[in-house]
Amino acid sequence: MVLGGMGVLAAALAACGSDPDRRCVDRDSYTLDGYKVIADKNCKSGGSSGTYGKKRKKSAGSGARAKADAAWYYDADVSRGYAEGGTFSRDEAVDRGGFGCSGSGSGGG
Repeated sequence: MVLGGMGVLAAALAACGSDPDRRCVDRDSYTLDGYKVIADKNCKSGGSSGTYGKKRKKSAGSGARAKADAAWYYDADVSRGYAEGGTFSRDEAVDRGGFGCSGSGSGGG
């Protein structure tokens, strides 16, 4: 019985250290379907909340496309290349998992 309890504790601790499901999305692409999922290389690596790519300005007359306003979007429902119902906050996504691993009991900011 003690070993079973230790297994549950180990699973909870392992979940606390792992990243929630995430997708790289273009924050400027929101439609009724959600945010357009783009290649992961557009989002900076790392698991901190608010990890966004830099947005490039279009040059007048150059015809260059602006880089996507890329961001990690956590715990989203993904369908047909669009993600919805998630959060841009990694800490909030971890808290949704029920383990409360963000380390902060307050939601202040």
